[in-house]
Amino acid sequence: MSAPIFAIRPQPGCAETVAAGRAEGLSIEACPLFEIRPLAWEAPAADRIDALLLGSANAVRHGGVALEAFRAKPVHAVGEATARAAEAAGLTVATTGQSGLQALVDTLSGPIRLLRPTGAEHVPLAPPSGVEIETRIAYQSVPLPLSAVIAARLPGALVLLHSAAAARHVAAECERLEVPRSGVSLAALGPRIAAAAGEGWRRVRWAEVPREAALLALARQMCHEPPGG
Repeated sequence: MSAPIFAIRPQPGCAETVAAGRAEGLSIEACPLFEIRPLAWEAPAADRIDALLLGSANAVRHGGVALEAFRAKPVHAVGEATARAAEAAGLTVATTGQSGLQALVDTLSGPIRLLRPTGAEHVPLAPPSGVEIETRIAYQSVPLPLSAVIAARLPGALVLLHSAAAARHVAAECERLEVPRSGVSLAALGPRIAAAAGEGWRRVRWAEVPREAALLALARQMCHEPPGG
């Protein structure tokens, strides 16, 4: 029996990752260690904004009524999942990124003013000349405790990391429950996320590009490596 793979991102993304992984033949289980909770936020005047910049489908799911004023604005989405969520909400997607939010922003030409509804923890951006970004905190990701039952299964398992916050939380929970890092492998969406987990793990790898398909391909590769590979 192959070692389990745990997806720990919040729902509904966790279920989506599990479904995609199982479709690829991976032995993957949902263990969400975060819950997304909306926050009240004040939107800028709609006439000051040219487009929406969305770095996560959570911005659409938890943006609340404040997003209604921008329904007619085009959307620049970080990836396919975020674009699908935006379209399902009745928004019009102008651009879908392939390699992260900074790479997407770098493709935009100014002058343009973007509204970025995002989470309390988010990646800082360096917009090119002529591109202005107004950031609003629309939701927060609240960490949940790792159960003792799952903790007992972590030695030999592979954990998927979609964010730096997830990496830090897994590390903290392993320490709290006395799970040796040396028995746990990590597959991260990118190098910054992998670095946030710290050292001492059995294996730490990151996807070549920050996309779900690449992360699952990495998980498959790691599962087929010989022990100590």
